[in-house]
Amino acid sequence: MHSLRADVGFPEYAGQYRLESVLGSGGMGVVHLATSGSGLKLAVKIVHAEHAVDPEFRARFRQEVAAARQVSGAFTAPVVDADPDAERPWMATLFIDAPTLAERVRERVLDPAELARLAAGLAEALRDIHRVGVVHRDLKPSNVLMAPDGVRVIDFGISRPADSDLRTETGKLIGTPPYMAPEQFQRPREVGSAADVFALGAVLVHAATGHGPFDSDSHYLVAYQVVHAEPDLSGLPERLVPVVARCLAKDPADRPTAEQLIAEMRALAYRTSEDTQAFVAPPRRPVEEVTHARERIPVAEPAGARPGRRRARAVVAASVGLLLAGGAVGGYLRFGAGGGAPGQGAGEADGTKAAAAAAAKPFVPWTVSLGEPGTGNRTGSCSWGEAAAALYCAGPGVAVARLDPANGSLVWSLKAAAAGTRTAGDSAPLHAGGLVLVAEPGAGTLRALDPGTGAERWQRKLADGTRAVAAGAQVLLAPPNGNVTALDAASGAPRWTKQLGGVGSVWWGGGAAAGGGPAAGGGPLVYVSTPDSGGGSSQLLAVDPASGTVHWQLRTAGRLRPVGAARDGLCLLDTDADGRTGAVVRVDAATQAVRRVRLSVPLFDAEAAVGADGVTYAVGATGALIAVGAEREQWRLETGLSAASRPVAADGRILLTAPDGRLLAVDAGSGRLVGQTRSRPTDGRAGFTATLAAPVPAGDRVYGTSPDGSIFAVDATDPTRW
Repeated sequence: MHSLRADVGFPEYAGQYRLESVLGSGGMGVVHLATSGSGLKLAVKIVHAEHAVDPEFRARFRQEVAAARQVSGAFTAPVVDADPDAERPWMATLFIDAPTLAERVRERVLDPAELARLAAGLAEALRDIHRVGVVHRDLKPSNVLMAPDGVRVIDFGISRPADSDLRTETGKLIGTPPYMAPEQFQRPREVGSAADVFALGAVLVHAATGHGPFDSDSHYLVAYQVVHAEPDLSGLPERLVPVVARCLAKDPADRPTAEQLIAEMRALAYRTSEDTQAFVAPPRRPVEEVTHARERIPVAEPAGARPGRRRARAVVAASVGLLLAGGAVGGYLRFGAGGGAPGQGAGEADGTKAAAAAAAKPFVPWTVSLGEPGTGNRTGSCSWGEAAAALYCAGPGVAVARLDPANGSLVWSLKAAAAGTRTAGDSAPLHAGGLVLVAEPGAGTLRALDPGTGAERWQRKLADGTRAVAAGAQVLLAPPNGNVTALDAASGAPRWTKQLGGVGSVWWGGGAAAGGGPAAGGGPLVYVSTPDSGGGSSQLLAVDPASGTVHWQLRTAGRLRPVGAARDGLCLLDTDADGRTGAVVRVDAATQAVRRVRLSVPLFDAEAAVGADGVTYAVGATGALIAVGAEREQWRLETGLSAASRPVAADGRILLTAPDGRLLAVDAGSGRLVGQTRSRPTDGRAGFTATLAAPVPAGDRVYGTSPDGSIFAVDATDPTRW
């Protein structure tokens, strides 16, 4: 019996069990309170309909059922019944009427006696789980029930036997970052029972203090600290510190087993009240547990990397056009590299001559510092101005600065209009109509500057969420409502305004004619992609940036985002609402025929670029870098980064920026790592960035940025010498 209640959209029965109310909902399914025929209260987990049709997900659900059934039930919620082969797979466990540890800590942290008993109970639960060959892999406060007769560990949704080799292990990070062990980021296929012991240590810190041992607002900074930093054990009772420190050892071999923990934990749990007071620490204000796990951040040694070069990686930041606060729903923004149009401002001719003279001299790599001094992350972002043959960069406290590409010396700079309006990885300055364009989110302005002197030519106020795209001689302003305005980049005067739908992403074809041919006068088109509300399809428009004329339009399946122009058309990523890219899509330039190449393993939070060879190069938040041709995926490289900056294709190589300031070069033909620079991180906890600027290739040089505020230049001709 498995009927459907149309009014609320979930099954009225799961097998013979009547569903009474919803206890909770997550990414995989909904948990209902149910009653058996005898009146036994059950918690019934029912898989979401969209997952029920996925064979791989069903395999994982069967594994969850098998894992939960193997454990005795003394320290878990025992399985009463299950049907992993039902139309909507489900599993029923005994309902335990108790709050989670996460809920308990929100009220107040545990006192030392409670904490010691929790530690003993969790050690016993892990012993029970591990001795049947199961690894839980997601032990966290919300998966621990504080029952009156002892703790219960629940939710085996991502657990696995020690010898599991499900395909879900490849290219995906599974777990909750604040409670994951280093090996879960670095070597997810090799995760064993020691990862659960690491999580136990992190859970105890949270229970005692309200914060984690590697706390941060960014899960990517958490990942970096888990792999590289020492845990923060302040506020933990003194007698627990050495025990928890061993649980949080970086090397799994240095952690105790669950069996080894039990005796010591029991001793701590039942000390006399006098003894207990000896390790009382001042209570910390409870902090709500963070359980977001969408950002997947594995960290591993890159193939061929030199010792000491391994670093964790932040989430890929879109290298976008001028971006103000806010954004369109489902919004993306892409623009072509370069884009300097004919026409020089004051000083440009001198700059061109100077650049030509510098090019005649032997190049010496250089490093300079940009931005306000101080601790923390100072990552900037740069772009190349073709008109003046110069490098333009922005950073904390600096709206834009022109640097001499020969030696990095400062030509001119403009201070940010408001303190704190820039964050690491904000978009680099743009170039259109012979001018340099810069936006400052805090000031809400778009400014056009003379590239030779930095003098302001014009300024425009922008509404929240409006994004700017440089398109040759025009600047397109794309607000969330889709009412796009084109400005003459040289003067700031409006050229046209047109409703182009609820703009999701805007991309200019750069110097290539793609997807329907060139616009009037031979210039490239602008492409606008707007996913529908459900993300099942997208409307694509090819627009002349000079006139606003729509050359062609079509609607096709997928949540599409333009990333570049191939020789035969436009290339887009098909990315679902959860950030998973499953295919590269091409639209034929002449016929608008749509061709789709599915990826062997999806990429999460992907960024991409298209090379001169027409191949799409994409990198995801698992560190996988792939090359996708017109017909198939050509190669895949696990970079060892959890993700990377937007890739840049130049001179037969793919360039990436890592969050510790490294610049990586990969051979575009073979997918082999051919070189990387030294790391340039900052000191302290704030030295890891969640947003990265892409490298800037120009001639025989590549320019990069790093968290310590450095702007640097290296010889592009020989990455092996970096």
